[in-house]
Amino acid sequence: MPKVSFNNKNALFFPSLKASVEEYFKSNNVQKTGNLHLYLKTIVLIPAAIILYVCLLTLPLHAAAGILMSCLLGFTLACIGFNVMHDACHGSYSNKGWVNDALGLTLNALGGNAFIWKQKHNIIHHTYTNVDGVDDDIAKSPLMRQCSTQQWVPMHRIQHFYVILIYGISSFAWVFIMDFVKYFSSKVYRTPLQKMKLQDHLVFWGSKVLYVLFYIVLPILLVGTQAWVVGFIAMHLVMGFTLAIVFQLAHVVEETTFEVVGEDDKMIENEWAIHQIKTTANFAPEDKVVSWFVGGLNYQVEHHLFPRISHVHYPALSKIVEAKCKEFGLQYNSMPTMTSAVRSHFRFMRMLGMKPATAAVPAV
Repeated sequence: MPKVSFNNKNALFFPSLKASVEEYFKSNNVQKTGNLHLYLKTIVLIPAAIILYVCLLTLPLHAAAGILMSCLLGFTLACIGFNVMHDACHGSYSNKGWVNDALGLTLNALGGNAFIWKQKHNIIHHTYTNVDGVDDDIAKSPLMRQCSTQQWVPMHRIQHFYVILIYGISSFAWVFIMDFVKYFSSKVYRTPLQKMKLQDHLVFWGSKVLYVLFYIVLPILLVGTQAWVVGFIAMHLVMGFTLAIVFQLAHVVEETTFEVVGEDDKMIENEWAIHQIKTTANFAPEDKVVSWFVGGLNYQVEHHLFPRISHVHYPALSKIVEAKCKEFGLQYNSMPTMTSAVRSHFRFMRMLGMKPATAAVPAV
């Protein structure tokens, strides 16, 4: 993999911003980690998922009710990922490491793997956001063309339609395919995976076995194969789409920019923090309902600049970040509603699906 570095000629922005953020926490005498607001979310979401799971396996439900509850379970699991797992795996849920480690394993309960995700997301995605050739989150070519430097193929003409299905099956692919690809190849896209300890291997295989037991074997024994198949598909379609669309709205929209790396070393023109500003967008910042369910991930600009700070603080920090961007003449990407963000995403995907005037240079 080529070496990717950031130009530090604009290095004054982040120190100035960081000082303002530090002053906010000091003057308000609050911790950077989660608070009662986050703990209440945890108390609501995790028991809700357990109750839905138990009801689906024990109550004599009509088919329509079973499908609806399976969809609700999928949505609730996605919300656990947004609110609990995401903060915990970033180390921002609590100032106690063991609490973060324990709650980070909620990702394993969803079918994923915290060890692999931390490297894919925390290290690679958060460092090389929207860098084609490095960022695994936009490495779906040729199935999807998510930036202009990726190779175009004719089926991309309709990608703004079929990506809905791809988003829907994304969690299924994540659980049953992509984790194993990364595990056996010891790579996250083109970046070597950090060496796993014996404990990491045991957790990987143990949690995958438990997933099969609790999400496949036990449901088939209790409700039958047909009911399980329908419910399992419904759960994954909703969970996958919910997870995918929220992260797409943060980076793959008309407002954000992209970089590309080839075989040679790459110097990114902007300093790291400015790169995050340019490649990331907020959406629906004033919508408290959206903010509650997506775990503050509608404040992606703040999250990418301060991933070790809990999402419960992002609404307050957004005012500081926006003011600092204005001071330094930087565009602060923020879409007023979730609807406007969804439209921007699908317009962008439709535009990328059009045949380029000249052949795009494939990422290598």
